[in-house]
Amino acid sequence: MDWKKEIKSWGIILIVFAALYFTGLITPIVGGLQSMMLSTGLIKPKVLLENKENEPFDFSGRLTDMEGNVVNLQDFEGKTIFINLWATWCPPCRAEMPHIAELYKKVSHREDIEFLMIALDDDFQKSKNLIEKKTWSFPVYHASHGLNGALQSQSIPTTLVVSPAGEIVFYQEGMSNFNTREFEEFLLGL
Repeated sequence: MDWKKEIKSWGIILIVFAALYFTGLITPIVGGLQSMMLSTGLIKPKVLLENKENEPFDFSGRLTDMEGNVVNLQDFEGKTIFINLWATWCPPCRAEMPHIAELYKKVSHREDIEFLMIALDDDFQKSKNLIEKKTWSFPVYHASHGLNGALQSQSIPTTLVVSPAGEIVFYQEGMSNFNTREFEEFLLGL
């Protein structure tokens, strides 16, 4: 084994990784790769650390929308609600967002379905910048007032669907491709 060649190879790998990390490019690159894998169906992750399905949803709490308005969760009672907890620094979150954006386009005509994309970044401006850069049209809110127990999660991204009756009917921790015919029919059928 040629140790000089081996050390040189590892040095190049470390330099490339360090450059990506310190320039902030690692998150969008990893997120983009994961999104491509979700699109092709090569990965179909299903991570569930805690199941909150069939539990009543707690409508107490407030969020801040993109314009800075405070919105009460109670305003969404009686509707089907697609909720996604995410952050800009989370590659799996970024990987699933293009698929959520496509699903939103398909069902946004329905007044009885609401999307709450809840940003968990400390700096909401980072979240807004990403959404504007990507030109996604789904509604984004910030958890600036904290999260109630129904929205507490052990990991992100976390996605849940609340029925018009106020019950959590879908709960998933981890990324997924929600832009499928089955999931669209599930939302439209509630």
